[in-house]
Amino acid sequence: MNTQKRRNFQIEAFKHRVVVDPKYAEKTWKVLEHAIHEIYNHNASGLSFEELYRNAYNMVLHKFGDKLYSGLVSTMTMHLKDISQSIEIAQGGLFLEEMNNKWAEHNKALQMIRDILMYMDRTFIPSTHKTPVHELGLNLWRDNIIHSGNIQTRLLNTLLELVQRERMGEVINRGLMRNIVKMLMDLGSAVYQEDFEKPFLEVSANFYSVESQQFIECCDCGDYLKKAERRLNEEMERVSHYLDARSEVKITNVVEKEMIANHMQRLVHMENSGLVNMLVDDKYEDLGRMYNLFRRVPDGLSTIRDVMTSHIRENGKQLVTDPEKLRDPVDFVQRLLDEKDKNDKIISLAFNNDKTFQNALNSSFEYFINLNPRSPEFISLFVDDKLRKGLKGVSEEDVELVLDKVMMLFRYLQEKDVFEKYYKQHLAKRLLSGKTVSDDAERSLIVKLKTECGYQFTSKLEGMFTDMKTSQDTMQGFYTSKAAEVGDSPALAVQVLTTGSWPTQPTNTCNLPAEILGVCEKFRMYYLGTHTGRRLTWQTNMGTADLKATFGNGQKHELNVSTYQMCILMLFNNADRLSYREIEQATEIPASDLKRCLQSLACVKGKNILRKEPMSKDIGEDDAFFFNYKFSSKFYKVKIGTVVAQKESEPEKLETRQRVEEDRKPQIEAAIVRIMKSRRVLDHNNIVAEVTKQLQSRFLPNPVIIKKRIESLIEREFLERDKVDRKLYRYLA
Repeated sequence: MNTQKRRNFQIEAFKHRVVVDPKYAEKTWKVLEHAIHEIYNHNASGLSFEELYRNAYNMVLHKFGDKLYSGLVSTMTMHLKDISQSIEIAQGGLFLEEMNNKWAEHNKALQMIRDILMYMDRTFIPSTHKTPVHELGLNLWRDNIIHSGNIQTRLLNTLLELVQRERMGEVINRGLMRNIVKMLMDLGSAVYQEDFEKPFLEVSANFYSVESQQFIECCDCGDYLKKAERRLNEEMERVSHYLDARSEVKITNVVEKEMIANHMQRLVHMENSGLVNMLVDDKYEDLGRMYNLFRRVPDGLSTIRDVMTSHIRENGKQLVTDPEKLRDPVDFVQRLLDEKDKNDKIISLAFNNDKTFQNALNSSFEYFINLNPRSPEFISLFVDDKLRKGLKGVSEEDVELVLDKVMMLFRYLQEKDVFEKYYKQHLAKRLLSGKTVSDDAERSLIVKLKTECGYQFTSKLEGMFTDMKTSQDTMQGFYTSKAAEVGDSPALAVQVLTTGSWPTQPTNTCNLPAEILGVCEKFRMYYLGTHTGRRLTWQTNMGTADLKATFGNGQKHELNVSTYQMCILMLFNNADRLSYREIEQATEIPASDLKRCLQSLACVKGKNILRKEPMSKDIGEDDAFFFNYKFSSKFYKVKIGTVVAQKESEPEKLETRQRVEEDRKPQIEAAIVRIMKSRRVLDHNNIVAEVTKQLQSRFLPNPVIIKKRIESLIEREFLERDKVDRKLYRYLA
């Protein structure tokens, strides 16, 4: 086989050298320099850009890039100095016009020059780390025009003067302003900031400092806030029209500091128009404006919140401690609800439903409601009033609304168990007298209480409703089985109450009339015959009766009275005149109840079934009573109410408080045992803290009482003290 010989190729140099004309660079630059002059003189239409580009290309290719670049700098600088002079001689409003026109021309020229020198821009400039043509043009404009000694200060003053004139209400050429400001921004953020923004912010701060002082001396709070809001909006609008968007935060901060932050305290406390006056007068618009302005500055909202909280607490304190306002419990609670509604509306409409404001409102209400130890009783009386008569003819939605408002006040109570005590008493009276306006409303409130406090809180209340239903069935059974025996007897309706479910009542039984005693005894025998192991005690102080009475001229009425009143009136079937002592001896009604019953029978105008001698509003032990034959009423059925104090008397209040304290003891002990059972060993302070935490949903236990209950548990050997550290307790299994 023949092997192919390997051949070596070689590229040889040109046999002759390429000689460049020594004057080539100078000639070519002259052509390009002339072109730049023509461009600046607006004669570019006659130029061949292709030829110029080739010339610039060849200069760079033949290593004359430095000459080209330095020539460009000197030529542009020369033209910019001429431009600077033409701008300087422009007078008044023409100054900015001239600058704007020359800037537009310079940018146009720069674009053409950059097109011609594109090859230098792409190759020579990056390799030599020089400034690109466009950026060079901007830098030269900055140095020769903007930073010119005769232009720099004049430009700044002209811009600031235009802003000032606009602030004073004049109309300025915003388009021109926008172009000049954009020019500064195009020259670099540092130029915009140093040559305009910083001085602009300083001048603005001085302007608003002076103006805010003038406003606050002559305006009320509402007007001042309107002016501040308007100024803030103006500055934001100004930024959107002709300033850098990044300036918005800075200029609004200036306005906020000078017009709001520096005057916050004076504004909220301004006499006759400050925050408190706005709250009192429900000035939602002004309050909303204050909220929106103050939220922009540090501690603004906390300033409003603190003043509002202080005002609500002071108002509430007056409300719950003023003796005049405590006379009517229903009115007292209605005032609380009105105050809450008023403040809720303010927070909703003016304060954007701000959670921190709602929390402040809630803590304020909790503070002052608990200043009055009778608040639980009064809230229960309010419920009692509404569920007796206040909600008649009201829609279900409105009933729910009232109940929800009651529950809101209930949540603020620290002594919820006191409310429970009173609520149970009032519910018992409503159920037994048949005066509840709606069983559904009653049950709805119990469900709400159950949701809030748990089953234990409402189990006895639900038991009361169960007893009422069971009693109806019992009475049906009684009359069905004993119909023959009780045919001519007075009609009897008995409610059998389970002792544990109903409020404890004093068992002072009075002497019932003989006509009633017979049928009562028959019912007792029937009931005990159908239920084994039970005992009945008549609660005569809780019953009612309907009596048919005949007066002078044969006029007949049906009287709705209490059991005690019935016992008194039945005595007058056999006597026309009875003394107080005779009535007391015959009925054995307790003295306080007897006086109230006689007062309602003899001293209430239009309900005076009896006459009293001597005539007076109070009942004395030497008084005599007569049947009032002259009694008349336009109604056949007449209800004789008992004169009772709506609120408890001092002894009754003391008794209720003692019962509450007694009921708390086992709850505190149970909590202590639960805690110690899980912890085994715990010191005194931690036990107190844990017990308080566990029980605060019902009441706030007194640390002294907790200590006594611990002592009691130690005596009964549930706990023991540590032998070394006496403040340490151990659980005994």
